[in-house]
Amino acid sequence: MRSWVESANGPSADFPLSNLPYGVFSRTAGPKDVRRVGVAIGDFVLDIAEAWAELVPSEPMLGYELFDEPSLNPFLAEGRVVWDFVRNQLQSWLSAGCPVLRDNTALRERAMIPLSQVELHMPIEIGNYTDFYASEYHATNVGSMFRPDNPLLPNWKNLPVGYHGRASSIVVSGTDVIRPCGQTKSDDAERPSFGPSRLLDYELEVGFVTGPGNEPGQRIPIEDAANHIFGLVLVNDWSARDMQKWEYQPLGPFLAKSFATTISPWVVPLDALAAVPRGDRTSAGRPEGAAVPRRCMGLGSRSETASRPADG
Repeated sequence: MRSWVESANGPSADFPLSNLPYGVFSRTAGPKDVRRVGVAIGDFVLDIAEAWAELVPSEPMLGYELFDEPSLNPFLAEGRVVWDFVRNQLQSWLSAGCPVLRDNTALRERAMIPLSQVELHMPIEIGNYTDFYASEYHATNVGSMFRPDNPLLPNWKNLPVGYHGRASSIVVSGTDVIRPCGQTKSDDAERPSFGPSRLLDYELEVGFVTGPGNEPGQRIPIEDAANHIFGLVLVNDWSARDMQKWEYQPLGPFLAKSFATTISPWVVPLDALAAVPRGDRTSAGRPEGAAVPRRCMGLGSRSETASRPADG
């Protein structure tokens, strides 16, 4: 799958034609409050509203106004049929053999913006989110900090353990995060003390961005999940472990988790992952009442993270 955008075709390209992640941008040369929806392709951002207004002027399904927005939320609300239609259009316009945008010099100059000339913003307005304890290795590692003799509780292998996080403190990647202050208590202290966290941690995670939901009391069958999941973001779940150890019992973390969560500015569509190898893992048992097969297939992705001092 090749694009006429040459920077999208290299083996090391982050944004090839098969990806096309969505984000919200403003031009660095213009006002920051003028934000629109775009997709990344090679070293460029395609201003979808600009291209849509000219190339799809009379489409009854949707107009360019859907992308002339400061967030992806209106687009997410449209659902799977519209998501597929838009992605197919974008891939067609950007493919190597399609001239409609490639050979339209005036439109291309207006709609194709170098990544170096844009500022990226929060891609979505988040009303609520749930943090799932999804990795057995992570759950065991964190559990060993607080319960060395019993790190993985029995419910973990039988239901999706999760809790609601603080949506208002989710920020886009690149935002400065301030070390939180709160109560901590060492094992040999009689009383807790107040001060900045000394055990600030981070967790590299993947977040699922959803579109249309369900009415209270109505279930979403697992085979219908793809009609509700729009795409994925990278997540940095900041954690103050010393505060968490003191406050998490009996109801879970509070200030230790709510001070900041970082997400990537790009939302990778679920369809972009169709060719990603699937992990092959046999579950330890079937959760009671869950409509899932014993053999669970997950995305076989690899992620790496690194840290360095501020002066490094």
